[in-house]
Amino acid sequence: MHVPDGFIDAPTSAVTGVVAAGAVAVSLRGARRELDERTAPLAGLVAAFIFAVQMLNFPVAAGTSGHLLGGALAAILVGPCTGVLCVSVVLLMQGILFADGGLTALGVNITDMAIVTTVVAYAVFRALVKVLPRKRRSVTVASFVAALVSVPAAAVAFTLIYAIGGTTDVSLGKVATAMVGVHVLIGIGEAVITALTVGAVVAVRPDLVYGARDLQQRLKLRVNGELVDAPAAQPVPVTARSHRKLWITGLVTSLVLAGFVSFYASADPDGLEKVAHDKGIDKKAEEHAAADSPLADYGVKDVSDARLSGGLAGVIGVGVTVVAGSAVFWAVRRRRDQDVSPANTGV
Repeated sequence: MHVPDGFIDAPTSAVTGVVAAGAVAVSLRGARRELDERTAPLAGLVAAFIFAVQMLNFPVAAGTSGHLLGGALAAILVGPCTGVLCVSVVLLMQGILFADGGLTALGVNITDMAIVTTVVAYAVFRALVKVLPRKRRSVTVASFVAALVSVPAAAVAFTLIYAIGGTTDVSLGKVATAMVGVHVLIGIGEAVITALTVGAVVAVRPDLVYGARDLQQRLKLRVNGELVDAPAAQPVPVTARSHRKLWITGLVTSLVLAGFVSFYASADPDGLEKVAHDKGIDKKAEEHAAADSPLADYGVKDVSDARLSGGLAGVIGVGVTVVAGSAVFWAVRRRRDQDVSPANTGV
């Protein structure tokens, strides 16, 4: 659902840019609370994984494909504020290096794909885990539903932005119907990917899933015929070594997906591209400012072999994203540590 340059007029793009900048600023502050010793080492990896999986377009209808948006996955794994930052880093890397998503439309894309999906998904997720049984399976179920809802919500958000600042005269009703219809199907794919990923992490390290932290049940002991809460267990110390296996596994998985599996992704246009072409939204689309980038269109310039070119581009993208994301989250975590240091708390 990467919006190219020219779909939305300049004033509306500027306003969404301000909205996106404000949301990122708020998220940077909120991420200080979320990025503790468990989430901080994994946040950059989550961004890289989202980048990799977004390269895997899957068919959803005749001549149409879809791909992960990632807001739900990021919010559940590392927190909603950190999730907004994860997806924003991905969109920034895609726009600058790969000419995917317009640079003047960056505010539109962050608003739609990072903010809307993350906020909607996490709100649905939290509502569900409060009413579902306090079990690990409930986290997976809630993840599925939250991701499913987040994608058509993003389609609705794009339709509203288009209604305000669309550059072509196309029936709003037709755009809304087409966008929501195809993105409900894409949402199913998003839900499956999100649920499988969250379920896999919950199965091995539930303590690292931000959305599952409040779901640990207290053990019960029977004392004099009555059930009482067992004493709380002492928390297990978190060390760099405890994250290492999961981090390496996640990075290798991301590299394999982007560098090898992406070659077999669907070549059909994604939901927005298909709707834009069918309804005439793309009549005033502009060439991307980074169209001459050595990595434009997810290929390495001057590498003639398509498989090798795409694989190298994917590996480079994962590497750049994990480095950029980790740098951002390291800086946020360092600021958090400074805020809670004895010198700043008066101790």
